[in-house]
This record gives sequence, structure tokens and C-alpha cells, in this order.
Amino acid sequence: MAPMADARSDGLISVEALPPQGQISLRCELSDDYRTKLGALLGLELPEPLGATREGDRALLWMARDELLLLLPYEQVPEMLERLGSTFEGWFIAITDVSDARAQFRLSGPHLRDVLAKVTPADMSPDAFTPGMVRRSRLAQVAAGYWLQSDTEAQVFVFRSVGEYAFQVLSLAAEPGGEVSYHEA
Repeated sequence: MAPMADARSDGLISVEALPPQGQISLRCELSDDYRTKLGALLGLELPEPLGATREGDRALLWMARDELLLLLPYEQVPEMLERLGSTFEGWFIAITDVSDARAQFRLSGPHLRDVLAKVTPADMSPDAFTPGMVRRSRLAQVAAGYWLQSDTEAQVFVFRSVGEYAFQVLSLAAEPGGEVSYHEA
């Protein structure tokens, strides 16, 4: 088996393990008060359900009706945790560093939707999953998150303990000869 750190590409789609990224889970009631305070602190608009917002090297992903995932450079996590903690002192909010809990991958290429459709029950059709959307679902036998950044690029998140498995599943689904050309870009 090839190590997860290697990228695999057949010219139609590539699967690449990404380096560690800062990830902070924010669980709270996303009322107007929380949204205003979070937006001002992060300098990001809060995403709509199933959406994401991005500004430079930071992104905010909608994960559930009471959960957002802040992506930022790994080395900025301690400072951001401190800022979040002081800003929301006394508020009912769970602020958790999950940076080391997840592995992530970049998938890119024109057959991206076909590869994802092979490994998830989520609808990957262009009408159901548009660029900018975030989905939580399964990747074969494990929990996964999908962020469609464009029609030809996606970021996939899984628990680090199953990262090698997920990389192998994605790589196998992207091998030449397995094209289905159903969602071809």
C-alpha cells in the first residue's frame, strides 16, 4: 500500500493527503447574537446551512444547525482559542480544537463527482451539491465531511484514525477504468 502522504492521479482526478490544518469546532445556538459576535471576531460571514465562507487562509463551514467548523492555519489555533474563549466568556458555547482529530484530502479533476458518488450515499449531482456546499455523510464505512470548492475540487474530512483507509478508498475509486461518466464535468 502506498503511504497516505503520496498524491495519486490518473490524469482525470487526483487524490492528495493534505498537511495538518487548524480546525476549531464551534457548537452553539446560532442565534443573531452569536452570529453577530462570531462574524465580528472571525472577520467572516457566517455560512448559510450546507454552506461555507472563505476569506484568505480562513474558512467557516456549516456542519449542523448548531455547529460550525473554523479552518485556519495550524499555528494560529492557540491564539484563536484564546480569543474565542475571552469573547464568549459566560456564553453557552463549546469551543474545541479538533485539528489533530481529522485527516483531510483534496480531490481534483473533471470526474470528481463520479468518484465521490462511488463512495458516499449523498447525492453528488450538480443540482444537489453545488460549489461552496458542505455535506456530512459517509465515505464507504466511515463518517466524512465533503466541501465542494468548485466543480473540479473538493476537500474531504475524516477522523484521523481512519485516514489511511479513506485515502485508499478514494484512490481506488479514482483509478483508471472505473470511470462512470455520469456526473462528468
